[in-house]
Amino acid sequence: MATMVRRLRDALGAALLALCLFGCVHAPARNPLAQWVPSPNSGPREPVLVVIHGTAQDSVQQSLETLRGSNSGGPVSAHYLIGRDGKLFQLVAESERAWHAGEGSWGTISDVNSASIGIELDNDGYEQFSDAQIQALLVLLDDVCRRRNIPRSRVIGHSDLAPSRKRDPGPQFPWQRLAQAGFGLWPAADRGEPPAAFDGYLALKALGYPMQDRDAAVRAFHLHYRGLESDQAMLDAEDLRLLHALTRD
Repeated sequence: MATMVRRLRDALGAALLALCLFGCVHAPARNPLAQWVPSPNSGPREPVLVVIHGTAQDSVQQSLETLRGSNSGGPVSAHYLIGRDGKLFQLVAESERAWHAGEGSWGTISDVNSASIGIELDNDGYEQFSDAQIQALLVLLDDVCRRRNIPRSRVIGHSDLAPSRKRDPGPQFPWQRLAQAGFGLWPAADRGEPPAAFDGYLALKALGYPMQDRDAAVRAFHLHYRGLESDQAMLDAEDLRLLHALTRD
C-alpha cells in the first residue's frame, strides 16, 4: 500500500512539474534582475504597414528555401509567399518579426521589419504577375488588414521604403489594380494642375518616401506610380500633377 501511495505521489509530482514547465514556456519573459509586477496595459507588437515584394527568383521552391535561410546580410524571411498559381504559403506568424525589409524607412517608421507584414510574390523581377497571383494577394490583403486593423492605404512596395537598394516588386506590378480594390494609394484621374508654389519633394516626403537620396526616391516613385524604370531622377510636370493629386487630401 505504501509503495502504491509513493508511486501516485511521484506521478502527481511529475505531472505538476510538466504543467509548470509548460506554463513557463508561455509566460512572459521576466528579467531576473527585477521584481515582476505585471501590468495589464500591454499587448503584442502590432503591424501598421504591409510591404509587397517580388522574389526575383525562378520558382516557389527556390524562394521557400531562400526565405528559410540567409544571405550575406543575415537571416531572410517573410510572413507570406504567393506562387504564380495563387497558392499561398505562410512562413512567419503575423505577431512575429520577419526579416524582409532590411535597411529603409517609411514616414516615421525606421524599423520597418518590426512594424510590418511582408508578402513575397513569386516573380523573376521582369515578368507580368499572373491574375491568380494578384487575386490571391487581394484576398490576403483584405484578410490581414481587416484582422490587424491596418489602414488599407498603408500598402507599399519594397522599393518605396528602400529606394536606393531595391526595385521590387518592379514596374510590372499592378498598383492601380490594387488601389481600385481599396489598397494603397493612386492619384485621381481628374488631377489637374498643382499650384505654382507646390513642392514635389515635400510631397514625396509627406507620402512616406525616405529623402536621404532624393534621386533614388524619385526613381522609386516612377516605379510605383508610372511603371517606369530609368535613370531619370528629376521630377517632371506629370510627376508634380501625380504628387499633388496624391497629397491634396
